[in-house]
Amino acid sequence: MSDATRPTAEITLLGRSYVIACPPEEEAKLERAARYLDRAMTGIHSQNNLLGNERIAVMAALNITHELLEALESQREGERSLDALSERLERALTDTKPR
Repeated sequence: MSDATRPTAEITLLGRSYVIACPPEEEAKLERAARYLDRAMTGIHSQNNLLGNERIAVMAALNITHELLEALESQREGERSLDALSERLERALTDTKPR
């Protein structure tokens, strides 16, 4: 598919529009991600409106990456906890089986 026929979607970040290549079935996810990024960038911009858009974008990306890594670590901890509980349950069931 050539670039001219590739499906696109328009997003807005800090009031500036961008046209992004995006399959139609992914457009809602792209829009959701763009809204999240725009909120993050707007928050940084409101704290220091002297920063350029590139620096704001980098700071937002770092903040969002930090949030993602924290969420992934929390998920891993939850999985480890569930694994430990599952093992305890298996041992308890094995110990209570009639011999």
